[in-house]
Amino acid sequence: MLDLIKKLRQETGCSIGECKKAIEEAFGDYEKASRVLTLSASKTAAKKAHRETKEGIIATYLHTNNKIGVLVELLSETDFVAKNALFSELAHSIALHIAAMNPLYIRTEDIPKDAIELITREATAEAQKLEKPAHILQQIVEGKVSAYFSQQCLLTQPYIKDQDKTVNDLIQETIAKFGENIKVSRFTRFEL
Repeated sequence: MLDLIKKLRQETGCSIGECKKAIEEAFGDYEKASRVLTLSASKTAAKKAHRETKEGIIATYLHTNNKIGVLVELLSETDFVAKNALFSELAHSIALHIAAMNPLYIRTEDIPKDAIELITREATAEAQKLEKPAHILQQIVEGKVSAYFSQQCLLTQPYIKDQDKTVNDLIQETIAKFGENIKVSRFTRFEL
């Protein structure tokens, strides 16, 4: 059991006590324990979401061809977290992700209404070609619009280094490790 705790701690960065509790809750199953900790991280992040973030860093990424560059502002509650190497690593990973995936928005709430209307009209026109009943067409349109914007928003995109999690999952895991709210405030991507 000690080896499982050690492995889980190294993978997640959670405390030894949390890892031990997760393994006990999962009856020694490593995969289940990992999922328990992920769920716990989500709950922790949800509790901290209302907290104000005033500190942070600006991270940069410049692609090796010098044709793509990213600036990202990652905020935390305290300067202590902002100066931590793990926080800097998270900011750099997010900048790298932005360079590779080119998201248009941070979160779905940031999408302008006119963009939603345009994509909805396009999806409706495509769906009408299928000649399906109206209630099915509506579901198809909603699915296409949702899928499109989940690929355009940073937090809902699959993380480039681990497709099993989103960028938001990555941030939530870090929130669980620090016990502080962390937010991507803004980003800019440059490309020649």
